[in-house]
Amino acid sequence: MKKSRGRTGRKRGRKRLQSFMAGANCSHKLEYIQLKKWLKDRGFEDSNLRPAEFLETGRGLMTMKALQAGDLIISLPEKCLLTTGTVLSSCLGEYIMKWKPPVSPLIALCTFLIAEKYAGEESQWKPYLDVLPKVYTCPVCLEHDVVSLLPEPLRKKAQEQRTMVHELYMSSKAFFSSLQPLFAENTETIFNYSALEWAWCTINTRTIYMKHSQRECFSLEPDVYALAPYLDLLNHSPNIQVKAVFNDQTRSYEIQTNSQCKKYKEVFICYGPYDNQRLLLEYGFVAMDNPHSCVYVSSDILLKYFPPLDKQRNAKLSILKDHDFLENLTFGWDGPSWRLVTALKLLSLGADEFTCWRRVLLGDVISARNEHQTLNITAKICHYLIKESQDALLQISQLKREKENLREHLALVEALHLENLKILQKSAEIL
Repeated sequence: MKKSRGRTGRKRGRKRLQSFMAGANCSHKLEYIQLKKWLKDRGFEDSNLRPAEFLETGRGLMTMKALQAGDLIISLPEKCLLTTGTVLSSCLGEYIMKWKPPVSPLIALCTFLIAEKYAGEESQWKPYLDVLPKVYTCPVCLEHDVVSLLPEPLRKKAQEQRTMVHELYMSSKAFFSSLQPLFAENTETIFNYSALEWAWCTINTRTIYMKHSQRECFSLEPDVYALAPYLDLLNHSPNIQVKAVFNDQTRSYEIQTNSQCKKYKEVFICYGPYDNQRLLLEYGFVAMDNPHSCVYVSSDILLKYFPPLDKQRNAKLSILKDHDFLENLTFGWDGPSWRLVTALKLLSLGADEFTCWRRVLLGDVISARNEHQTLNITAKICHYLIKESQDALLQISQLKREKENLREHLALVEALHLENLKILQKSAEIL
């Protein structure tokens, strides 16, 4: 006969479930033990946060005590931060100082990360490098098949990102070659494109903003990066407010929360009020039910429903361009944005109304006909974008079946389209 689980058995079961819901503590894992020891040697002690695996967000930090608004989440000493100062005091420093034209602070940091990763066991930064992601999910790392399924405005930005990283690599090859005396192996093998792509993603997704004074050995790009071991395990939530700043008195980078957080829950910070397209582009993830999310309308779609024979079409377009009304036209959780409606009102002006274009930009009502046509076209664009999202979701589910290796990347794009679809359906109801 099966013995019934007594009260303690039920309690234990509940506790296990709660701990799983809260997150699975990972601080016993070797890489985290070594990271904490390494940080302790550099003056960082923290008994409050634990690395953990969470169901929704993956790896993050869990609090061991309840946090109140105004509490300090983390205070990371300057010695733990990886900055261009760190790079210049390494063996790379003299090569950077000599190199003309000067390299950018970004390339200096990328070079350091690649060199330290290559050094393996010999690297002083090994405990940090061991907990960094091996691969990233930023658009620059995605396969062409996956990129082609992104919404059009993001697809364009993803291609620009890819081109930019590629150009960064090509323009740095000569500098990488100058480092040959430091390595037994050929620098072309060490500083290859995929190594740079990994280093660039590490910096792009993980650095904190920290302004450094301009040094002559660097190009004029702002030197505002710092990698912050352990602190960079904190995940993003759009609904959280924090104050993050380098404290000159304590010489530490500090994050203070403006929200409460229960014991054993994941501690979040906010990377900024970003929509999902920006989050995917810059950080390689999507936040569900993101209040900042929106669906962008490209100028091609904007013009789809206007007669190409409209004699004033070009004049209308140049007015929109001059007044910056062709960018950032969106549908949000509360329907079409004022900017989108204004652009469509201007394009809907009849020949006899055209002289009133300034009033449109000020938000005036021109005529009942203009209002009606604008509403009609806004709804058509909304339905067109709904269909586009549905088609993309169909293609994604098909590709997921065919290409097992792309499942993780496809799931990201799928999440983005699902969120877009929710926003557009909400807008359609409002319209």
